[in-house]
Amino acid sequence: MPKIIIDDLTLEVSEGQTILQAAALAGIIIPHYCYHPGLHLAGCCRMCQVEVKGIAKLQTACNTSIKEGMVVCTHSQQVRLAQQAVMEFLLLNHPLDCPVCDQAGECGLQSYYMLYGRTGSRLADNKLTRQKAKPIGPHIILDQDRCILCLRCVRFCRDITKTAELGVFYRGDQSVIDIYPGHELHNKYSGNLADICPVGALTDRDFRFQVRVWYLRHGNSICSGCSRGCSMVAYYNQERRHHAQGRRIVRLKPRYCAEVNSWWMCDEGRYAYRAWDDQRLSWPLRRRNGSSERVSWDLILAEIAGRLKSLIDMYGNSSIAVWGSPQLPNEDLYLIHHFFGQSLGIPYLAFDNPGEKPGYGDDFLIQSDKNPNRRGALWLGWKEGFDGGLDPKALLQSGKLKALLVFRHDLTLLIPQEELPEQMKNLNLLIYFGTNECATSKLAHYLLPAVPHVERDGSFTNCAGRIQHFLQVIDPLEEALPDWKIVQRLALHLGITYPYQRCKDVFRDLSIAFPPFAGFGYETMETPGEAQGVGYEWSPE
Repeated sequence: MPKIIIDDLTLEVSEGQTILQAAALAGIIIPHYCYHPGLHLAGCCRMCQVEVKGIAKLQTACNTSIKEGMVVCTHSQQVRLAQQAVMEFLLLNHPLDCPVCDQAGECGLQSYYMLYGRTGSRLADNKLTRQKAKPIGPHIILDQDRCILCLRCVRFCRDITKTAELGVFYRGDQSVIDIYPGHELHNKYSGNLADICPVGALTDRDFRFQVRVWYLRHGNSICSGCSRGCSMVAYYNQERRHHAQGRRIVRLKPRYCAEVNSWWMCDEGRYAYRAWDDQRLSWPLRRRNGSSERVSWDLILAEIAGRLKSLIDMYGNSSIAVWGSPQLPNEDLYLIHHFFGQSLGIPYLAFDNPGEKPGYGDDFLIQSDKNPNRRGALWLGWKEGFDGGLDPKALLQSGKLKALLVFRHDLTLLIPQEELPEQMKNLNLLIYFGTNECATSKLAHYLLPAVPHVERDGSFTNCAGRIQHFLQVIDPLEEALPDWKIVQRLALHLGITYPYQRCKDVFRDLSIAFPPFAGFGYETMETPGEAQGVGYEWSPE
């Protein structure tokens, strides 16, 4: 392995690394704009110039490979003057948009100006004007006058999505980034362009003008949009409980995970938060004579427990079916299966919805299975159909089913909504566990409000069998609870005690009971604390 010296620090680095990469591993900061670890090298911003002993001219650190014995200086007077000159050049025609720019607070120009620029402009003429606020796709707006031509967006569309919608037009000081005529930036990963743009040239239309970034707090989590389970960061506004449009989460961004999603995230997962608080179930509800009544957790669970016990005494365990969901984390699936299947002896347990059609998938990140934990459910002993190969529709039509407990499924995917009342005529009890209203919840006798995964701890098992732990980002809405806590409380009313205080306590037991989870604990699983940066954001270094 070659040995080099950077700023009087001797380093032993891997063959083929660049000066920028070697310096970063040693904690030495070299400013840069065009370089991104997930994109091909360009070397066009010239911000990362360094001095290499024995070479008269400054070299760009991002695309200069290391050699044995190389001596590099990153902060000499010559380097400092070059950095100041680059900053002055980039700011020549840059508009004074900081007060209205969404990138303010995360901007590479702001950060590097304070560290490496701080010189007055010598421009005596008027700044060049270019097109502002140009929608180029359903998710991205382009401000050409803010662009510094780092070409990250062009390389992303060319090398990552391979759709090549963006290019550089005109020559010299007239050069601009733009969409090709007759095209639209409508690939499945377009939101990543707002993440990788180091200035405010490409901004997210959904986030635009909603909140200043310095009012945001964030927490690391896992995307639940498909079975890939991309690592992500969820942002919420600390100043207001609710977003301007009624949402508490205001944006999602990818979090680096080499084994799952690298630096990227699809648009389907990125904008999933829009629905999280829509028609939320936030209070336990009991329906009588067509009207809903809000009741306490203790009262509603005691009533449900009494009705379940009566049905079991009168019709037997086979009169009840439990329909779990691959949307649920491992811990919930384990406790639901253990309580209803083993403790109560109910034979009809299934998690799959045969009416759910596969979604869009590709060979990059997006999976056609839109459930985050199908593999976890199978590992935990759940079956895709009820005993005898029956699905909920067949069970309802059989007439022997008296109670159905539904976790986050919509019966209208199997049975047309107008046919549901007829199919359910023999059903004495329908209980819905879920986060949002749906056609099934509107027919349920009892609604038990659960929380989405950003409001709790837990773990998913992705399509590749990777067990990923996620932590609570925001507080649960009103009285909503994780599904495992609801089941734990219901069990207590039936005389069965599960001594769990935290979600990790449930995982401890399931890892003992099921071999695929053996050896894993919340301390050994990939946790948000192991993330290598939040997406690829700018911050003062």
